[in-house]
Amino acid sequence: MENVTAGRDILGDFAPKFAELNDNVLFGQVWAREEQFSPRDRSVVTVTALMASGVLDTSLRAHIEIAKSNGITRDEMVEILTHAAFYAGWPKAWAAFRYAKEIYAE
Repeated sequence: MENVTAGRDILGDFAPKFAELNDNVLFGQVWAREEQFSPRDRSVVTVTALMASGVLDTSLRAHIEIAKSNGITRDEMVEILTHAAFYAGWPKAWAAFRYAKEIYAE
């Protein structure tokens, strides 16, 4: 995964420690542990967890984009969201599908 600077870019001046933890620990260390869990599999878990917890904003959109770049196909994303809908809730799946439809149309 490429070097992530979203924390610094968005919150660096306001919450520098949070930005550092986001960029260096979450995306720098955790996502870098590819021998334990591939970026593709981390994307499946992350998209599912965000949808299930109701994080239906640009964070979910960004992670669906990351999932696509990590090799999750359109058909796989459809299956992930459909399967998760039964556990997370139908309205959350609708919200996630709106992002997925846009992203996979690109």
